[in-house]
Amino acid sequence: MRTPAGFECRFFYGDYYRGRKLEECRLIGNTKSPHHWTSNLCKTCPVPRILQANACTNMVLSANVTGLAFGLGRRVKIRAHCTLTKANVKQPEIGCGQCHPLPDIFAPNVHR
Repeated sequence: MRTPAGFECRFFYGDYYRGRKLEECRLIGNTKSPHHWTSNLCKTCPVPRILQANACTNMVLSANVTGLAFGLGRRVKIRAHCTLTKANVKQPEIGCGQCHPLPDIFAPNVHR
């Protein structure tokens, strides 16, 4: 579904039927203030970019809302875990590197 920021995200849910305005992030869920989700977090959320770059079915995302230094704002912090290799993924946009190896054509060849 399209977020208020204009990105496609499978974790965003909006119900606008007959004047309703129910919006929620199903990745973050219902947490207590000050770590609750608001629609303005969608502007800087990395999840739509990650989902567009990596569609690995073995990668599980988890998220929470963190505050910036001195209370200057809030942002979404993402953690990724690979269920196949049972390891944390350091770069979710790329993946763990084990699930979908690159073809040999992209491997560096030193004998050229």
